Amino acid sequence: MPKPSKGPRLGSGPAHEKLLLGTLAAQLFEKGKLTTTEAKAKRLRPLAERLITHAKKGDLAARRRVMARISSKSVVHTLFTDIAKRFEARDGGYTRITKIGPRKGDNAPMAVIEMVEAGVPAKKVAKKAAAKAE
Repeated sequence: MPKPSKGPRLGSGPAHEKLLLGTLAAQLFEKGKLTTTEAKAKRLRPLAERLITHAKKGDLAARRRVMARISSKSVVHTLFTDIAKRFEARDGGYTRITKIGPRKGDNAPMAVIEMVEAGVPAKKVAKKAAAKAE
C-alpha cells in the first residue's frame, strides 16, 4: 500500500500536491524564478531538477515522463529545447533557493527558487586550461 511521502503535505492530499508541484514547476521553467513559501520551494526543488535531468536525455520516453507532470506542451518544449541545452555540461544543482522575509499577511516564511545560470564555471575552466597550455 502506498505511504505518504516524507516532508510537509502541500494542499489537501497527494493528488492535489502532485498537481500543485506540476504547476509550480511549469511556472519556474517559464519565468526562471518563482517566489513561494519555503515548504513549497523545498518540495519543488527535487522535482524540477529531476525534470531537467530527463529533458537532458531528450528521447521520447523522457518527454512522456515530463508530460506526465507538466501539462503545458509549450513549457515542455521550452524545457527540452532551451533549458536542457543551457545545463548540458552541468550534472545537477540546476536550482537555487534563497530565503526572503516572511509574508506580510500571515507571516509565512517565503523563499525565491530560481534556476542558476549555466555556462559560467565552464568558461572559467576553459580559461585555466588555455593558460596552462601556454
